[in-house]
Amino acid sequence: MNLPTRLREYVGVYLRGFAMGAADSVPGVSGGTIALITGIYDRLVGAITAFDPRALRYLARPADPDARAEVKTALVRMDIAFLLALGLGVASALVTAANAVHVGTTEYPAPTFAFFFGLIAASAFVLRSETSVSTPSHVSAGAAGFLLAVGVGFLPEGALPHTPVVLFGSGAIAVSAMVLPGVSGSLFLLILGQYEYMLGALRTFIDAVASLVGGGSTDALIEAGVPVVVFCTGAGIGVLGASHAISWALARYRKTALTFLVALMVGALTTPAQKIAAAVDVWTPATGALVVGAAVVGAAVVVGFDRVADVNY
Repeated sequence: MNLPTRLREYVGVYLRGFAMGAADSVPGVSGGTIALITGIYDRLVGAITAFDPRALRYLARPADPDARAEVKTALVRMDIAFLLALGLGVASALVTAANAVHVGTTEYPAPTFAFFFGLIAASAFVLRSETSVSTPSHVSAGAAGFLLAVGVGFLPEGALPHTPVVLFGSGAIAVSAMVLPGVSGSLFLLILGQYEYMLGALRTFIDAVASLVGGGSTDALIEAGVPVVVFCTGAGIGVLGASHAISWALARYRKTALTFLVALMVGALTTPAQKIAAAVDVWTPATGALVVGAAVVGAAVVVGFDRVADVNY
């Protein structure tokens, strides 16, 4: 394959990654769903599950030709060029969207969270055909997902602190959305109470990097980078385990797994609803119209995307 063709291929992968990152920057839309719709889902899961930590031992012997050959074989098996192009696209989108979403949640919380409400509700709606209540296990899975989301959503503010352990775990949980059609990683962060904090942390980190380029302090960069690095470390470790678990669960218990996930999304609607209620001091016809309109727009985005893609999740 010639170079221009290879470049076109990876530019396409980068753009798919950008779409995945943009989707996962807001609660309600799944990066995994974008991967499924754009035809790279199987390749993504296959590349991640191909990672073998045992191959890392060969990195300690760079002068050994056999060790270099083993490393090369492992990288090819992992489809590393694909993962790098995709990861760069995801990271670019997250950095680009961070400021806009942060401004929305802090300056215009009511319409922003109403938009999220519409995204989540519509995502659950388009996935309804993948759910089932025909067996006790399906019913139990749905009830567990709904009650888990509602229970966490009603935890008091600050019940889950922004400690390194919580951020690490949040990263590990949220990243599952990258290999999971249906549920957004940001939705998990919203449920866990880490969404707005991580948006602010990412924005602060980006500002610190820009400041360092202009002669700023490295201490400020290190301080701003700690929560981001801890979260990303958790995400990196979590995606390895999540890809295997999700692949196994969807292959063997697809209806049960998706029933749990869709019920989780329905239960999670309590979180943006609470945010909207807290952000509005006095309800007026204009305020109500703004909130309802934002929710309708969010729902229309998901339903429209589903119609255009014409994909059965």
